[in-house]
Amino acid sequence: MLKPIRIIRTLLLASMLMLSLHAYAAFPDKPIKIIIGFPAGGPLDAHIRLLIEKLQLSLGQTVIVDYKAGAGGAVGAQFVAQSPADGYTLLLANTGTMVINPAIYAKAPYDTLKDFQPIARTAQQPLALIINKDVSANSLKEFVEYAKANPGKLNYGSAGNGGISHLVPEMLKSETGIFIVHIPFKGSAPAFTDLIAGHVQFMAESVPQAANYAKQGKVKALAVTSAKRNPALPNVPTVIETGVANLEVVGFYGILAPKGTSLEVTNKLSQAFKETLESPDIQKKMIDQGADPAYLNADQFSKFLAAEMPRWAKVVKQAGAKLD
Repeated sequence: MLKPIRIIRTLLLASMLMLSLHAYAAFPDKPIKIIIGFPAGGPLDAHIRLLIEKLQLSLGQTVIVDYKAGAGGAVGAQFVAQSPADGYTLLLANTGTMVINPAIYAKAPYDTLKDFQPIARTAQQPLALIINKDVSANSLKEFVEYAKANPGKLNYGSAGNGGISHLVPEMLKSETGIFIVHIPFKGSAPAFTDLIAGHVQFMAESVPQAANYAKQGKVKALAVTSAKRNPALPNVPTVIETGVANLEVVGFYGILAPKGTSLEVTNKLSQAFKETLESPDIQKKMIDQGADPAYLNADQFSKFLAAEMPRWAKVVKQAGAKLD
């Protein structure tokens, strides 16, 4: 009596294993969509465009980039968190979206640790402090003096409330005592447009974007927020070099999937990003642009996020950053 039952159970288990192995071998069998929670033309967009050709070769499938801008990346993050956990809808997110938003929003529409399956950290990079080319300052010290002489008359743009480009200027305000007004945008691209036009006078933005505009003479780069100078802006000092001792910030980019994504799919995606980031050509381009190709696998990225959240919550509290 028991023997047939055991045989049936064995066959069922074998069938389930075969189905699982088939699903793993077949994935991906259709295009993968990567969601960015900011408009096209910003730093995250430039980052994924650098990786996409090699990534498609690694995955054997087309990768589509889609933009769902708003609320400092929260709109895109919420969309992915509520998507099917099948590996076909991913989020490319940054420090602001994943670890600052939960600290700065009273009620974030997602929980970073509970709603997402980390796939891979793809880069780390500092920010550059930049100003409109017509502002009468050529160093961070001169800009601080200028801002103190014109309290409330200068504006700074950010990629949105709660992001790192919002928080870093608030940290600068706290450290130096200047008063400049926050103007949030729905992403870096429109903020840069207004910075170049002179509608805002100051920004803290990713080095690749800032270096591109600085080299064209459209903005002035005053300092970078890393401990060491950046290869993309070798003549620009660090914030610490300028005399502001407590402002060192390095952000990150990473890929996440909805919670519940299988281990097999997670590992396959993570491996594809690893292969992409190991390409010498891509590494050189990233470093030349000012980013560090600092890959972490799914497990390492999960631990990294868990450690980053309380650290940034402390930074938010110390800076006194609040939503407008």
